[in-house]
Amino acid sequence: MKQNLAPTQAFAYLDEILAQQSINLLSLNPKKSLITSFAELENLIAAQTTDKQLISHLQSTLKVILDAQLQNFPENIFWDFDFMVSSLLRQALVATDGADFLESFANKMVSLIELFGIKKEMRFRYVHDFMYGFDWARWVQKEPQNRAHIEPFSLLFLDYLLIKGQKLVHRISLDQVSFYKLCDTGFRNPFSFSREPEDEYRLLIYLAEKQLIPVAAWNWNAQPVWNKPFEEMRQQLSVKLNIQPQRH
Repeated sequence: MKQNLAPTQAFAYLDEILAQQSINLLSLNPKKSLITSFAELENLIAAQTTDKQLISHLQSTLKVILDAQLQNFPENIFWDFDFMVSSLLRQALVATDGADFLESFANKMVSLIELFGIKKEMRFRYVHDFMYGFDWARWVQKEPQNRAHIEPFSLLFLDYLLIKGQKLVHRISLDQVSFYKLCDTGFRNPFSFSREPEDEYRLLIYLAEKQLIPVAAWNWNAQPVWNKPFEEMRQQLSVKLNIQPQRH
């Protein structure tokens, strides 16, 4: 990529990267089917800051995250980025050094994506549980008095996931995990119900329509919610929708 692209061109370049992959860029937004383009997100960014250097660093951060997701989660279904971009901008603007914050975030995110993706032992199929806040809500519920104020896309939460992932990889190597067995499709699924693409799509669409997604990642101004029994409701809805048990 040329380094002298104007900001808007640079964000449009992210859209070009996705277009080249021939991905159906689905959104979980109940009001529309496709995601907000990065070019559109750039307009929202520009409304909050005129710092061209910070905007450039944000674009670079998103590019490395996008590249990592495409390589490690090629079968991901939903691709909303609105709230992540909003959260990154908000955190960068209040950081002592916004560029340092974004670089640290990019490094941790790439490590996390590679750790849980299809190229290593974890072999998760989607990034949905992270991007839509299910992992974060589960984490907050364990210590709400200490964690409820912490951003779903904070460095602190990324650090927790990295440590958790490394521990899981170690336990998998020792064959000590009962809920992370490889499915017959070659992916790991810690849930008891099938997460084949058609099942994952139906369940998440239903959850979004019922406002049972912890982080409405399609909403720039989303208010993350942790204090609902998301795990139990997800399990119950899988039964209601007649989603079959996961086969191993």
